[in-house]
Amino acid sequence: MGKKRVPQAGAGKGTELAESAWVIILFCVACGAGIGAVLPLLARLLLKLPWAPLEGPAELLTSIPEPALTLGTVAVGALGGLLLGLSAAHESLSVRVSGTHLALTIRDSTQEFTREEVAVLCRDGRQLVVLAPDGRELAREECGLPWPRLADALAEHGYRWAEEDPYRAEFRRWVPGTPGLPEGADALLRARAQARKSDDDAEDARELRRELLRLGVVVRDEEKRQYWRPARRN
Repeated sequence: MGKKRVPQAGAGKGTELAESAWVIILFCVACGAGIGAVLPLLARLLLKLPWAPLEGPAELLTSIPEPALTLGTVAVGALGGLLLGLSAAHESLSVRVSGTHLALTIRDSTQEFTREEVAVLCRDGRQLVVLAPDGRELAREECGLPWPRLADALAEHGYRWAEEDPYRAEFRRWVPGTPGLPEGADALLRARAQARKSDDDAEDARELRRELLRLGVVVRDEEKRQYWRPARRN
């Protein structure tokens, strides 16, 4: 992960924070290769148990002679790690900040805000949250950046940082049919709950979050649960 100065249109010098794609990819490849290396050992240990699940696949795996077995599982594990690393690098968040603008980039999509639109940025678990002066949530994204470095970069350019969401206590758990929601919000939360079950629908879940914001509903996730609060408006 690097911190560098980058020019921005109409904003002079800014600071960009981004996770290193190579570090992410190499880490995933190493983990995949490591899992592949121990897989033959685990299969042999499995077959020694009086009763073992997946006994058939384990017998098939151990029937391959060495060193072809270990070399093969390491190669497959490394390939799986490479694919996972490429996906993780594509999903990683980068933050570009200057005295006049803040930009968040993920999946080749950028959200940009002026300094006046942003009241405070905060951490909520592994997520970076951007809040407007009226309490509306401008953005909420998974963030793998070092939090102290991010907080320092924001403070350097005059942005307010909070260690936790100042509106966290206002969130209530959503269940189908929850009273008090604006018209149409319950249906959107149902659709979003379904979209969150699949990684392939992550963009749909983000789009549904934006639709809920238009209705005046802020959403946060905790494992498989959704929590909501009304967006404050002046």
